[in-house]
Amino acid sequence: MLGRHIRRLIKFEQKISKNKNTTDQVRDKLWTKQFILVTFINLLIFFGFQLITPTLPVHIKELGAGDNIVGWVNGVFTIATLLIRPFIGVGLDRLGRKGIFLSGLLVFIAITASYTWLSTVALILFFRFIHGFGWGALNTAANTIATDIIPVSRFGEGMGYFTLASNVAMAISPSIGLYIIAQYSFQAASLLSSGLLLLGLVFSFALKYRRIEKQDQPIKKAALFEKTAIRPSIIIFFVTITYGVVNSFLALYAIERGIANGGMFFTVMAIALVVSRPVFGMVVDRFNYGYAIIPGLLIIIFSMLLLAQASTLSLLLVSGAAYGVGFGAAQTSLQAMAVSEAPRDRLGAANSTFFTAFDSGIGVGSILLGNVAAAFGYSKMFLWSIAPVVLALLLFLFLTGRAEA
Repeated sequence: MLGRHIRRLIKFEQKISKNKNTTDQVRDKLWTKQFILVTFINLLIFFGFQLITPTLPVHIKELGAGDNIVGWVNGVFTIATLLIRPFIGVGLDRLGRKGIFLSGLLVFIAITASYTWLSTVALILFFRFIHGFGWGALNTAANTIATDIIPVSRFGEGMGYFTLASNVAMAISPSIGLYIIAQYSFQAASLLSSGLLLLGLVFSFALKYRRIEKQDQPIKKAALFEKTAIRPSIIIFFVTITYGVVNSFLALYAIERGIANGGMFFTVMAIALVVSRPVFGMVVDRFNYGYAIIPGLLIIIFSMLLLAQASTLSLLLVSGAAYGVGFGAAQTSLQAMAVSEAPRDRLGAANSTFFTAFDSGIGVGSILLGNVAAAFGYSKMFLWSIAPVVLALLLFLFLTGRAEA
């Protein structure tokens, strides 16, 4: 049964490859001025974002908030992001990219700067909710703008390089932010974050945004979710359950195991992401999705098995490296799959569909498997987190095979 589906998947991949080879005989240029510019802007945005994300919980803890309230700092942000993304996707396809992107960036800058003078936890949580709306608009629009710029024949490779920005920021920015609040103040970190975002705004005026012509707009009422992106979005939902678990509980797990410098897991993971994403992007462009997604999911499973047994820093770092490679392969390829099959007038909806599932998986993983950790411990929780990855692998094999039948 499984063998039949694998053979069907290979036939599906070969059909796509044949179509791509007949339409893309000439290798399109990727490193244009516009691609470099949008990637650099994305780097500035993620530096500002990753600078404030780990420092804000520390700040409200200093204001006297309990651990349950600290958890809501990212909770309300994620809820707002999930609420706004589907509508942003429709807006991008109906109204264009520029207005939504700049509006989201302005909101993000204003809220980030406002944290310097907010003195109560209640106000911070309220502004954090608005912050999530800004991020939902900004991030969805940025990915759609990149989608417009990257040539179809090199989309996997291009999206791999574009998403490197978040990984570089993840590897560097949090430690800078924590250093600043330790040596100076949270206000200094907030102002630096705002400054980086403001610099991104300045450069964004040099971008050439795709205009939405009247004939490009769908005649029918636009759906909030793009149907061609649903299959890869369902798969990434199960994959990011593990991402939510790692982000929420890795540091606590390292402390429980007596592993010093456990935060290096994220640095190693980010470096592995930086290396793997462009490589697997090129694999997707040459051999198509299954050659990156299947190995990526298998490597994530190996990483979770190793993490559940980790008792030393070296094992923790090997797990982090494996997770970075696996997640980089799977996420980049699934995102390419989500947008490459979407109609041109539905690219915004395709991106919002994908990232809504992405964010939902992180939230579900943190909450659902957090209960497993409370009942059985962190080690068992990481073992349990393998189940959704196995389900993601089966879904990819069966859903992709059925699409070809």
